[in-house]
Formats: sequence, structure tokens, C-alpha cells
Amino acid sequence: MRYTILLHYPELMAQGELDQAAIERGQAAFNRYASDLDAAGVLLSAEVLQPSTATTTVRAVDGDFRIQDGPFADTKEKLGGIFVIEASDLDAALGWAKQAPSVEWGPVEVRPSGIHFENGAWTT
Repeated sequence: MRYTILLHYPELMAQGELDQAAIERGQAAFNRYASDLDAAGVLLSAEVLQPSTATTTVRAVDGDFRIQDGPFADTKEKLGGIFVIEASDLDAALGWAKQAPSVEWGPVEVRPSGIHFENGAWTT
């Protein structure tokens, strides 16, 4: 089954509050994590997102589109990246989520996929 591991970070991290050494340690940790997922044959995709300040939100309200700079949700933690994996079950996906370096900084959400688009078609 496909699972998406959603990594949430405190917003301060997205505003350049870390020194270069901390950034390099984090990059090395995420490189190891992605490499471990890939070596295990479970990694389908990984994305690191730009800071939430780069976000533009689109909403439809009464047939009109509303464009808002920034994220719609006002929270202390923002979605910072995702890993899409193929795991045998939730316990296996949780095992991988526990190894995400960002679990020390913010919540790591594990969500099963309902359907996904691949090779020109929607599939379960």
C-alpha cells in the first residue's frame, strides 16, 4: 500500500533561523533517510518544499476564485516535505516515519493513499 509521510517543521526553520552547520547536518540526515528508503525499495517519491512564505493558495468561493499569498492554515508548523513510499502495512510505514530526521523538530504524519495517478491512469 502507498503511504505519504508528511514532514512538518516549525516555521522558524523555514525563515533561515538555522546556521550553516545545522543545515548541513540536516541535509546529510535527510540524504541518509532517502537513501535508506531507496535501498529498501520502498521510496516512490520525495519532495522538499519551499518555505510557506512562497505558498499561494487558490480557493473557489461562490463560483469565484480567490488567490491568497501564503498558506491558508495559520499554524506554528508548516508542511516542509513529503516522502511517498510503498509499505506492506501501517506498522511498516510508521517504522519508516519514526526514522525521519524531522521527527525531532515537528510532527511526522503518515497518511495512506486512496488512489494515485500513474502511467496515465488512476489506480488504487
